[in-house]
Amino acid sequence: MLSRTADNLFWLARYTERAGNVARGLGVASRMAALTARLGAEADEWRSLVTASGSDASFYRKYEAPTAEAVVHWLVFDPENPSGILPSIEAARRNARAVRTALTVDMWEALNDTWNHLRALPPEAMEGEKLADFLSWVRERVTLFNGAAHDTMLRDEAWRFVHLGTMLERADNTARLLDVKHHLLTAEAEGAVDYVQWQAVLRSVSALRSYQWIYRDRLNPRRIAELMILRPELPRSLMACFAEVAETLEAIALGHGGRRGECHRLAGTLQAQLRYGRIDAIMEEGLHAFLTTMIERVAALGGEIDAFYIRH
Repeated sequence: MLSRTADNLFWLARYTERAGNVARGLGVASRMAALTARLGAEADEWRSLVTASGSDASFYRKYEAPTAEAVVHWLVFDPENPSGILPSIEAARRNARAVRTALTVDMWEALNDTWNHLRALPPEAMEGEKLADFLSWVRERVTLFNGAAHDTMLRDEAWRFVHLGTMLERADNTARLLDVKHHLLTAEAEGAVDYVQWQAVLRSVSALRSYQWIYRDRLNPRRIAELMILRPELPRSLMACFAEVAETLEAIALGHGGRRGECHRLAGTLQAQLRYGRIDAIMEEGLHAFLTTMIERVAALGGEIDAFYIRH
């Protein structure tokens, strides 16, 4: 496969997954902000969301404070934020057009229809009380695209680069989400608000019911961290994501005569660290320090994949 094609497929998947992740985060933050507004802490939810998006430095250069209006505009419309929903879908479609023949008809139609619908929507259709419906629609469209890729693509190299981009973006999102909420997971509940915030963390990765199924007990912050970091059953856990990344990179290597690089070593190291890790050891090390390292390693792994398979 040409490096340019691999690049387009990889980033097509990352931008599509990113749009869905931002929609998830915005939906949860808006519900939590309504709850914490009574406690005078509404801005904390919006501030955390901007930080989790990884674009806080750019946000504060343009906006004075993380108000609901500013954060929604930044994470939905603003063309200066490449991680926003509309810019991400636009970038995904641009990459898809460049490699349209490598995609199935279902994948292209899912993404192209999404983009055409977004362009036709007036701004007021994504604001106020209509925001929740819009975010739900975005999540559904991303799920449709992912489902089309999973169900209709040949399991060839094109599929592997799409899957690689999706899993790497998903791992980055989970690590960032946990990191901005790490203080909630390192102490026992002090009241109903803490308990609701634990629920919000799980809802951000659609894992509340999964937690109840696995642990069959009341919410516990240590178990929430364990579920989202170490449990392979959860599709959005760090363990599950890095297992998929390592397996996919190995399959790509076998298709290139067994040639491997630093990206394979780093992916294998991360997978092993999580596979044999224990939540007690992570908590003792410091959850924030652990997650910060994970975010840095996701970025490093993305750079090594780019250097070995794309820019090379």
